[in-house]
Amino acid sequence: MLRLLVLWLVLLLPTRPAAPPRLLRALTSPVLLRGNDKTAYRDPAVLYEKGTFYLYYTLVETEADGGVYSYVAFSTSCDLAHWTPPEKITVRDQSLDFSSPGNIIRVKNEWVLCLQTYPRPHYTADQMPRFGTGDARIFLMRSPDLRHWSAPELLRVKGPGVDEKSLGRMIDPYLLPDPKQPGQYSVFYKQNGVSRSTSTDLVNWTFAGSAESGENVCVLSEPDGYYLFNSPHNGINIKKSTDLQHWADWGPLITLGQGQPGWEWAKGRLTAGTVLDLRRVPGIRRYLLFFHGSGPLTEEQGDFDKNASIGLAWSTDLRAWHWPGE
Repeated sequence: MLRLLVLWLVLLLPTRPAAPPRLLRALTSPVLLRGNDKTAYRDPAVLYEKGTFYLYYTLVETEADGGVYSYVAFSTSCDLAHWTPPEKITVRDQSLDFSSPGNIIRVKNEWVLCLQTYPRPHYTADQMPRFGTGDARIFLMRSPDLRHWSAPELLRVKGPGVDEKSLGRMIDPYLLPDPKQPGQYSVFYKQNGVSRSTSTDLVNWTFAGSAESGENVCVLSEPDGYYLFNSPHNGINIKKSTDLQHWADWGPLITLGQGQPGWEWAKGRLTAGTVLDLRRVPGIRRYLLFFHGSGPLTEEQGDFDKNASIGLAWSTDLRAWHWPGE
């Protein structure tokens, strides 16, 4: 009887999450890159390659005369705690303002990165926030080494017969090489919810339809289906599908529980999540969630192109999330 009572009490006690592996346990803050009143780090895209994290992101800088410019830049790290200074890979041009890298994939002997333009001509700090024009489009860049990148190539995601002007405003691309259909690629992008086009060569695309979704999508292919991470007004939502066409909400909205309300750097919004499956990597053994937080003001109040920082959390099951210093 005593043993049964002890077992019953043990079952009633809340279970603690397993201690994070060495690399994650060494981190003291969820903030990887911290913004300020002149700088924003947004829209992370991450690749783990041969022991190095390559973190690409939107870098927004307010210059001394008040001009506001966006770039795609990258930093690298071997331990998630120490990051190299930003290296810009796109031009300084407000009529383009390349930004929002989606992800990086390996295609034959090169790396391929997707990104967008976000034109804001004559944009100055006193106009914050101002959002991109209807000329925003999505592009690819190519690299032999993850550091030196080709000029951006427009993605004609509605077919070769549709000219650039007729494509309509589209942002936040994400590339998925489909392991269930070798040689088939999908690109997801924000237009009418989330839209998708398919290709076998990354040049010729066929439109495949749209579904309800937030922005900044990231898609994981798992044995039981596809998981699509997307951002509503605040937090990160997950949807699940078996065919990449029909999506249903799955799991709780990710706002990192007691984290966000206590973080000045993310009080305004927590968004733009991208997930890496590193459960087989020694020292990590988790899904890693990279996201950006803005605050203390909301984006509408002005903390869009400033005071935005990139953060980190992790999970073993995509449902319960933890972070450094929790």
